[in-house]
Amino acid sequence: MSTTDSTAPLTADVVLIGAGIMSATLGLMLKELQPDLTIAIFERLDVAAAESSDAWNNAGTGHSAFCELNYTPEKPDGSIDISKAIKIAEQFEQSKQFWAYLVEKYQVTGVTRFINHIPHLSFVWGDKNVDFLRKRHAALVQSPLFQGMKFSQDRAELARWMPLVMDGRDPQQPVAATRMDLGTDVNFGSLTRGMFTLLQEKPGVSFYFHHDVEGLKRKDDGQWSVKARDLTTDAKVKIRAPFVFIGAGGGSLPLLIKSEIPEGQGFGGFPVSGQWLKCINPEVIARHHTKVYGKASVGSPPMSVPHLDTRVINEKQELLFGPYAGFSTKFLKQGSYLDLPLSVKLSNMRPMIIAGLKNMPLTKYLINQVRQSPEDRLAALREYLPEARGEDWQLETAGQRVQVIKKDAKEGGVLEFGTEVVAAADGSIAALLGASPGASTAVSIMVGLVQRCFAESARTPAWQDKMREMIPSFGKNLNDEPQLVAQLRAHTSAVLGLDENAPAQQ
Repeated sequence: MSTTDSTAPLTADVVLIGAGIMSATLGLMLKELQPDLTIAIFERLDVAAAESSDAWNNAGTGHSAFCELNYTPEKPDGSIDISKAIKIAEQFEQSKQFWAYLVEKYQVTGVTRFINHIPHLSFVWGDKNVDFLRKRHAALVQSPLFQGMKFSQDRAELARWMPLVMDGRDPQQPVAATRMDLGTDVNFGSLTRGMFTLLQEKPGVSFYFHHDVEGLKRKDDGQWSVKARDLTTDAKVKIRAPFVFIGAGGGSLPLLIKSEIPEGQGFGGFPVSGQWLKCINPEVIARHHTKVYGKASVGSPPMSVPHLDTRVINEKQELLFGPYAGFSTKFLKQGSYLDLPLSVKLSNMRPMIIAGLKNMPLTKYLINQVRQSPEDRLAALREYLPEARGEDWQLETAGQRVQVIKKDAKEGGVLEFGTEVVAAADGSIAALLGASPGASTAVSIMVGLVQRCFAESARTPAWQDKMREMIPSFGKNLNDEPQLVAQLRAHTSAVLGLDENAPAQQ
């Protein structure tokens, strides 16, 4: 994918800022809905998917709420709230449907390079946590989206599911796990680059890599003027468009602030960095073929939920543990240490201060994480892998996330851990803020954005029919249609090569 500069269009129908999974998804979706749309894509780096979408910068979990315990909180009365889990499971099904549509239409070869079948397990210890997991399982299996989930306290069965986790474990320790064989591992970097390759082949699409968007302003005619600088030649590019999407990961917040739309006032960001322990012993890697998620520490952000993770990256099986949280004032892994201080404005200073004061456990947690020694990290690993040896693991830097801080009429300022689309009232500009579950639910997020920002077109029979062709469950509540769940899962699994009995690609 080469940068198009000298032939740069002065106008486009759509400008996408950031070459990650969100822009790739929106760009392809819009071109399928209206093939004659012209699209200009700007990326500060010289390649696509090099920040949050890169395989080493995210968990790669196809977030479907099969194993993520933070999506099923325990209510004060002891019951389990599964509403968020159901929503996320439905959203990931939409993602798989859209990917299957692209694979079938464009006859993409080697599709399993970006998605592989990896069972999803939740693992806990201690009587209280075992009771929680039992109740969670009982609640979830009532939904067709979670049918087939297994619960076990049988140590012999658990040893078959996850031998590394059970080897050397105290036989007196109460343990339990759930297992969902339908789980997946996704290389979002590979997927994103593949989607941009499809976009590049379509007419009316221009790419501007190594271009930093320095400003955007709404003109009197309602259109947006976007100014970017070529970081190689220092040349300026100015382009006008009726619609702009800011999908720049941690870089979205500064650009949203620059847009000066009223809807963006009061938003702030709190950056959280991450690290992995990466296994470098092939014998250890070969003994683990699942994603094992545990419970997050009190006060920790969702991206810090500990997991012992089988990954398939560039067709090679890997094993990671983490992530260990950290703090940096950068909003992007390759950002500036001035990102956080420069994002503080009069409009968001109060919400940021209030949210900070109300989240002191998080601050304390991050300070403790930053101060961790190699021995501390190994001790955390041994909670999940009792016989882990330090020489089998090396520390790797993971991605950078920016948690959303926003104004709240009642609280003053709140820290959000999900993703949020902030759009102008007229739908002419939208920005995606936040992190988890992020990439896994990109398709449903972009469906919502299309309906919001292209409302008139989205209501037409042509666009409605195309949406249903791309995403067969569009407009339906999968949780209420067990037959449809089974039918669509069988189809997407066949198209995407997700045979539950097949081993992970080596």
